[in-house]
Amino acid sequence: MRYFIELSYNGGAYHGWQIQPNDISVQEVIEKALSTILKDTVSIMGAGRTDTGVHASQMFAHFDTEFVFDALDLTYKLNSFLPKDIVVHRIFKVKEDAHARFDALSRTYLYRIALKKNAFTSDSAYYVKQDLDVDKMNEASKILLEYKDFQCFSKSNTDVKTYYCNIMVAEWSVEDGEIQFVVKADRFLRNMVRAIVGTMINIGLHKIGVDDLHAIIKSKDRSNAGFSVPAHALYLTKIEYEN
Repeated sequence: MRYFIELSYNGGAYHGWQIQPNDISVQEVIEKALSTILKDTVSIMGAGRTDTGVHASQMFAHFDTEFVFDALDLTYKLNSFLPKDIVVHRIFKVKEDAHARFDALSRTYLYRIALKKNAFTSDSAYYVKQDLDVDKMNEASKILLEYKDFQCFSKSNTDVKTYYCNIMVAEWSVEDGEIQFVVKADRFLRNMVRAIVGTMINIGLHKIGVDDLHAIIKSKDRSNAGFSVPAHALYLTKIEYEN
């Protein structure tokens, strides 16, 4: 039988979602807890692969087991086993061919930029001292919707077969003393959101013009895009599936 897990985590202590040979990951911690409780070797498949230090307020994963259990009881036991920075919200049965990764229609990320130095958000938002031109950044964000190939924002030496992504939403707003970027797409490349945000900051600082973004994207060259912003301010916030 196949089950989905809905969870969230603070990624600060982990080297991303996916299991690493020599570093601790979110996937590894959950698999060990599940295997201990169910007394069987359990593997999970996540809906995405967040990088080191990136958080998720909503993540889905699936696993298979022949063990019969009460979903609420397993949720409670898992949360008892898991560290405080990983929380399971619910576990529910799905069709045998349901897939947390391949069935996801879209993923949404949030990036938080603090406008002032704040002792309480230093670990959750990226502080930028200079004034940013949010209007210019929003102009540039609209350009992202005109393209599909985002190789220029992808981490090099990646094993992806295509750099095509369908970006559906990309917009900046000022919320509670922060500048926040929301981007939604069917898929994301490694380091893509952080590279986009770094490029947008350069536009917001008037280091490059809005129209320069066209040439950057067409170049397909990571070195032409902006710097990669810190991971601690990036959040996977929503994953959508067909009802």
